Amino acid sequence: MKALERVPLLSAVTFIAVSVLCMQPVWAEESISTTGAGAVNLRNIQIDSDHSVVILEAANQIVVVPEAYTGKPLYSIADKIIYERMVNRIARIYGVESALLHAVISVESRYRPAAISRAGAIGLMQLMPETAKRYGVVDPLDPMQNVRGGARYLRYLLKKYHNDRNLALAAYNAGEASVAKYGNQIPPYPETTDYVPRVMEYYRRYLVKG
Repeated sequence: MKALERVPLLSAVTFIAVSVLCMQPVWAEESISTTGAGAVNLRNIQIDSDHSVVILEAANQIVVVPEAYTGKPLYSIADKIIYERMVNRIARIYGVESALLHAVISVESRYRPAAISRAGAIGLMQLMPETAKRYGVVDPLDPMQNVRGGARYLRYLLKKYHNDRNLALAAYNAGEASVAKYGNQIPPYPETTDYVPRVMEYYRRYLVKG
């Protein structure tokens, strides 16, 4: 008995984390509400075989297990899971592949709803102010409004370029005028020639994962 007493007990967090990793895929209902400042109140989150997380008492106390595929992700997996169903739902509404929408968000903002670039792009999908206004986004820091606006713009670009994802992504990054300037080809800007394959890499990963 004394020997057992000398062995440190597993903490509750460690015990739960190990238990989750040993479980079969599980799905939990989620409830997301947003505020004008982009805050997200997470009640429950999805747990599956690719994304294993442990939910403690507070939403900001999350133990994250790295993704199964090789390579360091650009974002916290927990952040992606927070917005997973919202993004998927918006993708269905506007007829855009959820894998593509997630890929754009992964590269654009790393799932940070309050991200603002030096150029002035805002939110999850890094909408420029004129693009946000064009698609009726009143508060680009609100995750739901931001993703809706970005999805509508992406759908427009895919239609414009006859579902050529590479051109649509190039226009999303560099602007439609830049794509037109180079004869409807990907503009030879270093940022854009890096951006398009990075998004497409995430797109293929998300397609495989389903």
